[in-house]
Amino acid sequence: MSTFPTPRRGARLALAAAVAVTAALTGPVSYATSPAPADGEPTPGAPGLGDPMFPLDGNGGYRVDRYLLDFDWQAPRTPFAATATVKATATQHLSRFNLDFGGNTLHTVTVDGRAAGTSREGDELTVTPAAPLAKGRPFTVEVTYTADPTQVRHRDDAIETYGWIPTPDGTVVYPQPNGARLIFPANDHPSRRAPITFRITTPKDLTAVANGRLVGRSVRPGDRVRWTYDSEQPLSTQLVQLAIGRFTLVDGEGPRGLPLRDVVPDALVEPTAKYRKLTPEHLAWLEERLGPYPFNRYGVLVGDTDLGVALETQTLSLVPKADLLGTQVDAERNLVHELAHQWFGDSVALASWSDLWVSEGHARFYERMYSEQHGGDSFEATMKAAYRAHDQWRRDFGAPAEPTEPNLFKRMRYDGSALVLYALREKVGDATFQKIERAWVARYRGKAASTREYVDLATRVAGADGKDIEGFLEPWLYGPSTPPMPGHPDWVVDPAT
Repeated sequence: MSTFPTPRRGARLALAAAVAVTAALTGPVSYATSPAPADGEPTPGAPGLGDPMFPLDGNGGYRVDRYLLDFDWQAPRTPFAATATVKATATQHLSRFNLDFGGNTLHTVTVDGRAAGTSREGDELTVTPAAPLAKGRPFTVEVTYTADPTQVRHRDDAIETYGWIPTPDGTVVYPQPNGARLIFPANDHPSRRAPITFRITTPKDLTAVANGRLVGRSVRPGDRVRWTYDSEQPLSTQLVQLAIGRFTLVDGEGPRGLPLRDVVPDALVEPTAKYRKLTPEHLAWLEERLGPYPFNRYGVLVGDTDLGVALETQTLSLVPKADLLGTQVDAERNLVHELAHQWFGDSVALASWSDLWVSEGHARFYERMYSEQHGGDSFEATMKAAYRAHDQWRRDFGAPAEPTEPNLFKRMRYDGSALVLYALREKVGDATFQKIERAWVARYRGKAASTREYVDLATRVAGADGKDIEGFLEPWLYGPSTPPMPGHPDWVVDPAT
C-alpha cells in the first residue's frame, strides 16, 4: 500500500488480557494445531490467532484449502445475494470453529451439506457442525448471505477507508488490513493464504475482474453475464481484489512474455495510457534486483474513486486515477511501490502485522531508489531526512518492528522502515545486500515469513563477511532510539519532543 502523494488520512483488542499479553510478547500465536485432549474429546477452534495488533483476526482449528465466492451483483450501493463456499481441513478434533465475518445479513450455514448451528458476536461467526470434525478431515462450509456493498470502515492512518469502495458504476475493494470480512466470511489474517475462485454475475453492460486469470464468461438469464476468475496461486485475504464497472481490459506483455492486463474505466483509457505503458520497464528494473516476478500475470486496476490510496492487491494493483493523471515522477513512485509489493507482502506474506515494516519498508526502498534514477528526489537526501525524524517517529508510532495498532500504517512503516534497509545496505555493502534480498524472496516465495526470519537470513547471508548483523539490526528494529548510520557520522537525529 502506498501513501504517496500523501492522501487524506482518515482492532479490535477484545481478546482476553492473558492472550493479548502473550501475543504482545511472543508474536502471533497459532492455535491451528492445538492437540485434542488425551480422551479424544473434540474442542473448539480458537476464535483468533493472537496477533499483537488484532488478536481476534484469523481462526484456529482448520486450514482453508480454497474459497469459492458467488456474487450476484446488481448495482452500486445495492445489496445482492452472495454465497461463500469454504473448502477446509480440520487441524484438530473440532467441535466448532469461527469465521471472520463483519456486517452483511446472514441466511444459512451448512457444513458438508448439513445445517450447522451459528452465533455472531462482533466480527466472529461461530459455526457448530452437526457432528464434530475429526482431525485431518476435509470439510466444506457454505454460507449464504446478502452482501452489503455500502460497508466501509475507517482508520486514522494511511489506510483511510476500507471495505467496499463505490465507483460511479460499480465498486472496487480495499480489504487491507482486515476488511475482507466485509466482503466474505474468511480466515482473515495475512499469514493465512488460500486460492480463490470468483464467480461474479453482473448486468451485461458491466465487466467484473478479480485476482488471477479469467477462466470463463457465460451469458445468464435476464441479460446478465457471469465472470469466473481463478487466483491461480494462494493469496492472503488482505490482498483480494474484485471490481465491477464499465471497464476496458488492456492486454500487454512484460519481460519473458509475462501476460499483462490493465483494467481501466472506459473514460480513463487514453488519459492514463502513458504511465501504464511503463509497467514492462518497471518489471525489468525490479527483476534485475530481485529475480523473476513471482506470479503468472500482472496488471494495474485504475480506481475511479476519490480515495487517494493505492493497494498491492495480488496480481492486480489498485492505483487511484489521480496518481495516473499527475506528474510522471509521482505516478512512477506509486506504480513501482505497488509492483515491489508483489515480491514483498504478496509472494512473501506477513507472518504477523508487526512484520509490516518488511513489506512497506521494501516497497518504499525500491520506490525511492527507482525514483532517484528517473528524475525524482535524491534517495540519500530522503533517507537523511527520515533519519532526523526517526526518534520522533519511534516515540509517536513505535519502532519499525514494534508498531501499535492505531499507528500501524503511519510514517514509520514507510520511510522509517526503508531507512532500516538503507542502514543495512550501508553496513554490508550493495553486493551483500542484494544477496540478502534475492535470498529472501527466493527462500520464502509463496510462504509467510517474520521479522525474526528476515534477521536470521540476513545474518546467515552476511555471516561470511564476519559481520554481526543480528546485533546490528535489533536496535534498528526494536530500540528506543535510532542507532548511528553506517558511513554517515555527520547524520544527526532530532530529539523527540
